[in-house]
Amino acid sequence: MLLSMTEQIAYRVRPLDASTWNAFAEVVERNNGVFGGCWCMGFHPERFQMYRAGYAGNRATKEAKVREGRAHAALVFDDDGIAQGWCQYGSPEELPAIKHRREYEKDAPPLPDWRITCFYVDKKHRGQGIARAALGGALEQIAAAGGGLVEAISEVTTGREAVGRFLFSATVELFEDHGFSRVRQVGKHAWIVSKQVDPA
Repeated sequence: MLLSMTEQIAYRVRPLDASTWNAFAEVVERNNGVFGGCWCMGFHPERFQMYRAGYAGNRATKEAKVREGRAHAALVFDDDGIAQGWCQYGSPEELPAIKHRREYEKDAPPLPDWRITCFYVDKKHRGQGIARAALGGALEQIAAAGGGLVEAISEVTTGREAVGRFLFSATVELFEDHGFSRVRQVGKHAWIVSKQVDPA
């Protein structure tokens, strides 16, 4: 059941780091490694080794990155203290892969300080405001880290049916609810969106 904005549950959001790794690993394992074993590695420099590395290799690489402070996400916890989803963000060096690269580079916007690349929500908890909480948490964590220009590539869903599993970059409408503006269209439904985040 989808909840209205006023009915949405309040969640606790924490950074993905060594102290929350086990909670992150549990939700990933509960969901078959995310997309069959990605472990949220698809936007990192090692993305080309993902299929060769497989489930165990992706898990080990992600864990090392998290423990070394080279992977960032806002991890969302429910009332029972169980992680149910996240929003991944990082610098362009940390997350160099982008969707629609060819079109993006035709008229590339200024290089951002931060990229928001993907979201994941446990299959049984979708439509309950977790992605919304994760994006808000990511922006708070970015502000705490000094703020700067934040960029994402997301999909417009107003007026069309969109399959949830393809919305791993969330929706343009969700970003706009958090103060992002559309920069340029780079795909049939895909837009670059950005926001300047002040330091906390």
